[in-house]
Amino acid sequence: MLSKASNRRLPSKRSRAYALMAVFLLAAAGVIFSLVQGAVKVSLPEIIGVFSGSETGGMRDIIWNVRFPRTLVAAIVGIHLALAGALLQSVMKNPMADPHIIGVSSGAGLFGIALIVVFPAYQYLMTPAAFVGALGAAVLVYVLAWQNGIRPVRLILAGVAVSAFFGSGISTMLVFYSDRVDGALLFLVGGLSAKTWPHFQQLLPYTLVGVTGALLCAGRLNILALDEQNAKGLGLNVERTRMLVIAVAALLSASAVSVVGLLGFVGMIVPHVTRFLFGNDYRLLLPAAALTGVAVMTFFDTLSRIVFAPIELPVGIMMGAIGAPFFVYLLRKKGSQVNG
Repeated sequence: MLSKASNRRLPSKRSRAYALMAVFLLAAAGVIFSLVQGAVKVSLPEIIGVFSGSETGGMRDIIWNVRFPRTLVAAIVGIHLALAGALLQSVMKNPMADPHIIGVSSGAGLFGIALIVVFPAYQYLMTPAAFVGALGAAVLVYVLAWQNGIRPVRLILAGVAVSAFFGSGISTMLVFYSDRVDGALLFLVGGLSAKTWPHFQQLLPYTLVGVTGALLCAGRLNILALDEQNAKGLGLNVERTRMLVIAVAALLSASAVSVVGLLGFVGMIVPHVTRFLFGNDYRLLLPAAALTGVAVMTFFDTLSRIVFAPIELPVGIMMGAIGAPFFVYLLRKKGSQVNG
């Protein structure tokens, strides 16, 4: 249970203030790192010159039309996935909950792949279609897990089953439309290659709605962290709150998936680390998770561009290489707590 884990270590107000300042600086450093590093190295004075209007020519095109929109998309995707993971972990009271693992991203991915390989003429509907898929997956998980109430373990098991089911649907479409697999490959692994201003504009409305919705849920999430009877005693409609939180998480994860594809583990790692630093007060945890998501996505996207240059590695592959061992660590830690 998250509440038990968080009670073992309650950071002081001063340490949380320092930690919040640290994650803000990390987020800023990640953005700067993303802007200056790449196939062409850019200096800070040149970046400042672009934003002040004194820098013109080819360098301005590189920074303003290539680096800057990609960095903004990476930052927004980090915010979306981190908040979605934090919301789902709250509802399921399990640190292993993640949009990718419990099927929400797979639902969005199924609809996204359908538009890419089956109905390519309708790709402009990618984001709303992905949201329908993500919300449908979340509701299906909720219905399958319902049995005289909701229990976190049943939610996780139902999510894994739904994720496998939708994954089979994705594989089936790729088999029947094998001539169009190339267009879906980057979507399946998750990447930020060639993301520009239209992608940022596509994400921005969902960011405003989703982030606002997540922050407005913070007080309810603090109550939801209690056991169900105490939460109900405090006047919280537990089931309605869970459905609202799941809907917001679906909106955030689906909009991210529609732009960068099936990018996993960000929503699991970031909230877990943030919870360790800031405790379980969601009024602080959610903003901190959003900033940490910016730092993680911008930093690792930049690494994916430069580590194997001139070949660009999709950031989803790098996150999978890091996230899978982290997931095993959580499984072993949770197993040892149960056995102990």
